[in-house]
Amino acid sequence: MNDLVRQHTGLDDSDLEWLHLLVSEWQLLSDLSFADLVLWVPTLDGTRYVSVAQMRPNTGPTSYQDDMVGHLVPRGRRPMLDAALDEGRIVREGDPEWRDEVPVRVESIPVRREGRVLGVIARNTNLLTVRTPSRLELTYLQSASDLAQMIAAGSFPFPAEQVDMDAAPRAGDGLIRLDADGVVQYASPNALSAYHRLGLAADLVGLHLGKATAELAPARGPVDEAMVKLASGWAPREAEVEGGDGVIQLRTIPLRPKGTHIGSLVLLRDVTELRRRERELMTKDATIREIHHRVKNNLQTVAALLRLQARRMDSDKAREALEEAVRRVGSIAIVHETLSQNLDERVEFDDIADRVLSMVAEISPGRVTARRTGRFGILTAEVATPLAMVLTELLQNALEHGFGPGESGTVEVGATVGPDKLIITVQDDGRGLPEGFDPQRAGNLGLQIVRTLVVGELSGTFDMVPAPEGGTRVVLELPAEA
Repeated sequence: MNDLVRQHTGLDDSDLEWLHLLVSEWQLLSDLSFADLVLWVPTLDGTRYVSVAQMRPNTGPTSYQDDMVGHLVPRGRRPMLDAALDEGRIVREGDPEWRDEVPVRVESIPVRREGRVLGVIARNTNLLTVRTPSRLELTYLQSASDLAQMIAAGSFPFPAEQVDMDAAPRAGDGLIRLDADGVVQYASPNALSAYHRLGLAADLVGLHLGKATAELAPARGPVDEAMVKLASGWAPREAEVEGGDGVIQLRTIPLRPKGTHIGSLVLLRDVTELRRRERELMTKDATIREIHHRVKNNLQTVAALLRLQARRMDSDKAREALEEAVRRVGSIAIVHETLSQNLDERVEFDDIADRVLSMVAEISPGRVTARRTGRFGILTAEVATPLAMVLTELLQNALEHGFGPGESGTVEVGATVGPDKLIITVQDDGRGLPEGFDPQRAGNLGLQIVRTLVVGELSGTFDMVPAPEGGTRVVLELPAEA
């Protein structure tokens, strides 16, 4: 619609925004009218109309099989459009049109904003299935007529009301018509069923909807007064009411077709099952986060016990082995701590990598600088846990074997995300690899863990080569979907 309006018409951005607001609401008018709607806007030179939007009803057959958006019609070909635009009134005169052997009643509704007519809505009703209307259909048609008059007067849609139309109730979900005092004149079967689920035992017709709704809601005090006013329909509002075994979503639309409040439309939807599933999901998410939190606490307890045991060891090798185990357990705990703070099983791995760097750098405080370049991005828990252990082992190996006592240097972790792979490098500027070293066959525990996790868990590849500037460079290649 933006392109058509800017290409063919002289409307400004504020006018275009009004048309967008109208189009966001006009599914209601289409459903209540049982009719197709086409929005025609005069071109800049005033010689033609361009159709900028179209809506088909959910409540009846369409009268347009083809898409009308973008069509241009010369002024004079459709006199009802001309009359509505020039006179600023709803035009219903004229005989039905025949389209593909289908009789269609056409009406024109001027779209007014701040005293100016921006365009015309052509309302096209398929008359092929016309029969004696029911009470529901009569209520729909009367409400549609009231809304059409409000559009022609420039009082609908409501500029201050921002409605999420994907989530808002529609006419078919449930409709209640109120008089000027807020008393129910008509309630559709779906609306009555929804109120019965809230706990209403009587019929709705004849009840003051605001007072009845407040009595069904469990809250008391000021909330009741607000609920009474909302459900009475004096202002456009949305709310949810929970009572009994049900939850309903309400939307009120005041009807002022001639500037005087004559009543209201209340659209409502039974969202009981939707809210129940949402609560179940929230409970499930909270349970998963609590499990991660407890696993993290247990791992930290294990690390503390291993650290305590290490302090009591007389053998340096045994003490070092226990300290390595502490770091391995700590790297897993970091992942679970991060997962305990998220709503899904995905983590920002850059934060985890930085914490692993800080933890491992404690092996040689002040001598070796550890830093990260590039971004890992978002990873799943299945990938983050083994990858955190791999980084821990590689960094620990670089600090322990790349630098001797008293030596200083740098260890850098790099990450590059490609279209089909994640490339990770761990490079140091230390003493380098020993003569004849084969990383695929090296027998120390750390490299065995790296090979097993990278190849078995992450379906990637692992290599360790001399760095061009001296030192050692480890390259990991993992599938991007990991």
